[in-house]
Amino acid sequence: MALSPHREAQASTGAGLSFAARHWFSILAFLIGAWAVFGHLGDFPLLAPDEGRNAEVAREMKEAGAWLVPTYNGATYLDKPAFFFRAVAIALDLFGESEFTARLPSALFGFGLLAALFAFCRRVYDERTAALALLVVAATPLYIAFSRIVIFDMTLAFFVCTSIFAAYLAEEHAGKTRNRWYLLAAFLGGVATLVKGPVGFIIPLLVMLVFHGSLRRFDAMKRLFRPVHFLVFFAVVLPWFVGLSLACPDFPYYGIMRESIARFTTPVFRRTQPFYYYGLIIASCCFAWSLLLPESIAAAWRKRAALSRPDRLFIVWALVVVVFFSLSKSKLPGYILTGVVALGVVAARVFAAAILDRAGVAAAVVRRASLALLGVMLPAAVAMAVIAARPELLEQRLKFPHEIFALFIPLMPTAAFSLGATALLAGVAYVRRDARWGMAAALALPLLILTVNFEVLPRYADTRSSRALAARLPKLPDNTEYACIGCFPPGLPFYLKRLVTLISADGRELTSNYVLFSLASGKPWPEHVVATARMDAWLQSRNHPVYLIAKYEKRPALEAVAAARGVPVTDIGAGHWAALLPAQQ
Repeated sequence: MALSPHREAQASTGAGLSFAARHWFSILAFLIGAWAVFGHLGDFPLLAPDEGRNAEVAREMKEAGAWLVPTYNGATYLDKPAFFFRAVAIALDLFGESEFTARLPSALFGFGLLAALFAFCRRVYDERTAALALLVVAATPLYIAFSRIVIFDMTLAFFVCTSIFAAYLAEEHAGKTRNRWYLLAAFLGGVATLVKGPVGFIIPLLVMLVFHGSLRRFDAMKRLFRPVHFLVFFAVVLPWFVGLSLACPDFPYYGIMRESIARFTTPVFRRTQPFYYYGLIIASCCFAWSLLLPESIAAAWRKRAALSRPDRLFIVWALVVVVFFSLSKSKLPGYILTGVVALGVVAARVFAAAILDRAGVAAAVVRRASLALLGVMLPAAVAMAVIAARPELLEQRLKFPHEIFALFIPLMPTAAFSLGATALLAGVAYVRRDARWGMAAALALPLLILTVNFEVLPRYADTRSSRALAARLPKLPDNTEYACIGCFPPGLPFYLKRLVTLISADGRELTSNYVLFSLASGKPWPEHVVATARMDAWLQSRNHPVYLIAKYEKRPALEAVAAARGVPVTDIGAGHWAALLPAQQ
């Protein structure tokens, strides 16, 4: 196969050089990517509610040796399939229970996706574009966030993206090779379904249908639906679906009708957002690459007839994902993570073209984006410097507790430095008309946040985590039972390494849609979830001490129980109070 002119140049200039010398930029990209997903991975507490809940589900699966039915605080938890929880459970079992190990699967799948993206782009473009794509995606704030928290989206993104890669490569070949790529795509789509349900196969299928349709490749569209592909898909998915349905007969209705169809078509899960929501998410969570995208996509649309197939794939991919989830009644930032990967490649293609031709259209786009970045970062740096010098100017306008704001005041000078450094690099890129400086400017802010400004994250996480609350609890005898009235700090069971009984009117403090569905359908309440109406009888039945915890709104109920037993109520911080109730004789 003939090399492109750029590849021929790479091959000729690389002759006789060492591997490191020939591939230094790719090596650098992988090192930065590794730092983006693994750096400081365990250096901040689990965030509430998702990380604390998901880590505890995984811990309970590890303790029980379960593979099929997840539980949360002892209650059956079918909000999501077991695949991701089991991956986290394996990490906890192999390396111990910590924030690092709980986040390790997300980081591994995040880095694995970067490697797969590099391999795919190197195959369909060239090595420089592949390295640029790796850098852009790895330094995208949304990608950084989801690769280092205990949540499903990065694992799902890995299998959805690799399924699309395999389906695309299938049509680049013929015969048995094409069939093998398609079988791999079907297998990966099946595993994606095991991670988060039907969206795991819907997104790859929609992307490839629209992509082939845009090229009028109707035969390729038909090949997507070959019977053998369904066989592979169902061979992956059906054992889990049938097994779980036998163990939990209400799962087919809940999983299909509630978690999938109702989530997409109704506001029942209370995650509704306006149609333009994802435009705001891309602008903010893909910053500063998002400054390139409007002009780049508009230029691509004007020249759509001349687009290469890979370029068309990534543009179609991004549009399909954003439009699909914009139509959904339930919207969260992580839903479009795979689309953000595609947009990252679009941005990388612009930078690659700008570096090769400093007088071309792409170079002009990068220069204007650099000016826009300068226009954002310079005022932000000045504002941050002013607030660092006189924090009272902002403090008196805050609507959240001033003690939280006080935590971040010492960090503002370094934040002002980072914003200023980014502005400086953007200014150099604009003046010198050099896309390489533009790339450095766009990379600067996320990398500085992960290094000199990293302390912001632990301080923020401390305000959103149960770790500090768990650390403040007194050392109690092993037979003491922990219980919460009308509250359930996410992650508290994980840090205590034991279940915590919840006393609740309906169980909503567990933040589980399935638990709410199950209790509302009349099923028996789980052992560690007690109806508020039964609290007195439950307390009377305890033949061991109970450490009862409540937040402010339930403090009167706690004080009444404590007074009846002649024990004091203690302020344990973070808006919580507790009383140690003696065993009932």
